[in-house]
Amino acid sequence: TLKSYWIRRGSAFSTALARPETELTPEMISTGSWRRLPFKPYNFSSLGLPPACGHLHPLLKVRSELRQIFLEMG
Repeated sequence: TLKSYWIRRGSAFSTALARPETELTPEMISTGSWRRLPFKPYNFSSLGLPPACGHLHPLLKVRSELRQIFLEMG
């Protein structure tokens, strides 16, 4: 069996890469340009970035150090 395909340029063919907008700015709202811009769809099932901050409470640090000392003493 021999299959062949014809590939043609469609109506949406373009050599330029169009990147959709990701943020809606106050300038877009005031000028009304947001109406004719393509926006990236939201992904509500993504987990997002983990928080970049967070530290142990000082009393928890002391408690874990004391626990380690007592474990080493037996």
